[in-house]
Amino acid sequence: MKIYSFKKGGLVLEDPSTPPATESIAAFLPSIAVVPLIQHPGEAAVPLVSVGDRISEGMLIGRGKGSGSAHIHAPIPGRVIRKVTWTLADGRPTEGLVIRLEGAFTTLGHRKERYQWETMSPADLLRTFADKGLVEMEEPGKPLYDMVREATASQQPVIVVVRMVFDDPWLVADYVLCKEHVEEIIEGARILRKATKGSHIIFTISEEETALGTLFEQAAAPYKESISVVYVGARYPQRNRRELEIVLKQYEKVNNAPSSYHCIINPATAYAIYTGVVHNIPILERYVAVGGGAVKSPRVLRLRLGTTIGDAIAQCGGFVSRPARIATGSTMKGKYVQDLDEPITKTTVSVIALTEEQIGGEQTYACINCGECRRICPVGLDPERLYKYALLEKDEEARRYNVVDCHGCGCCEVVCPSRLPLSTVIRISIKRGAAK
Repeated sequence: MKIYSFKKGGLVLEDPSTPPATESIAAFLPSIAVVPLIQHPGEAAVPLVSVGDRISEGMLIGRGKGSGSAHIHAPIPGRVIRKVTWTLADGRPTEGLVIRLEGAFTTLGHRKERYQWETMSPADLLRTFADKGLVEMEEPGKPLYDMVREATASQQPVIVVVRMVFDDPWLVADYVLCKEHVEEIIEGARILRKATKGSHIIFTISEEETALGTLFEQAAAPYKESISVVYVGARYPQRNRRELEIVLKQYEKVNNAPSSYHCIINPATAYAIYTGVVHNIPILERYVAVGGGAVKSPRVLRLRLGTTIGDAIAQCGGFVSRPARIATGSTMKGKYVQDLDEPITKTTVSVIALTEEQIGGEQTYACINCGECRRICPVGLDPERLYKYALLEKDEEARRYNVVDCHGCGCCEVVCPSRLPLSTVIRISIKRGAAK
């Protein structure tokens, strides 16, 4: 079994406070759902309902507005009881609809119809992606419609790549999803291949997950001419697009395959495609890893969108100690939240309640010039030098040392004994330089 991996830097990450990778648990339905109108990188969806309106499960309640924006659907039936506003972790203001659970479900508990997508044209599939509000199911939540349009405009053969690369322990929800829905994820990838007029599908799987790889190889056997399973390294940040592109180019070279455009999605996106197209159901729920040192019983939950973070933690037994911080996404590239009333969205991969011991305090010290950040950088940069330039706002000098190649993986911050926010400050310098 050949393993494809990037050659330089990287980390092996471990975290004992993640949920067990055994099974998912259906969470209780939220009595109150908070649905933000921004769950994507573009403009906020335009609200289609008002306070007092009754809505049904899966009803379109926010219409996407232009490129980068996606439709928003009601995760539960009920009544809109108010509108709220708050600021997202990236600084953007958003409006949200608060829905109180009332009435009957039209999807949950009912037999699912199956639609024959094989007879649909690529244009029909693309319209369905837009209608169902399908997005890449992690930050920044890029609409699938935009991803397909970019792929088909590339003038290269398109390969659909499903990245089942678990280099971050907080991707455990995706891992459990893969184990529980092998056939559905494969079918979702096949649908996307048709929509992009793609030539092939590649499932990239971490080298340590051979059992999972075998499941996918066996299930994909009927389509062996159009589907391949490729084993890749497990060092973080193997899953990043840059590092994944490196190994895909290696794979193409070894197999004498033509250079291609890679339409890369995660397994949750493939599953959402399957649900949206085969069963005509928009994104109403997702798998979320809920844990951290401050949580009593970490679990992988199947949560309705709009469920508050506080309710998700309560379903895991609540807190065993006061959390120092709560993050969504991952401890490497996640975002800190300010309020337990913030909701689960399409892009919420995990909820992590960190103890003071886990974050190690916020005290930083002077750089000791140990060189660990240079050794670990997968791009081969000098984070120490770039950090010092960034502090002095010498952005042009930083550009001469290839600062724009940094993709913010955070490896340098993890290994820094002085706890300097290297990656964070360097990314600020990049944005500042771009603005200039």
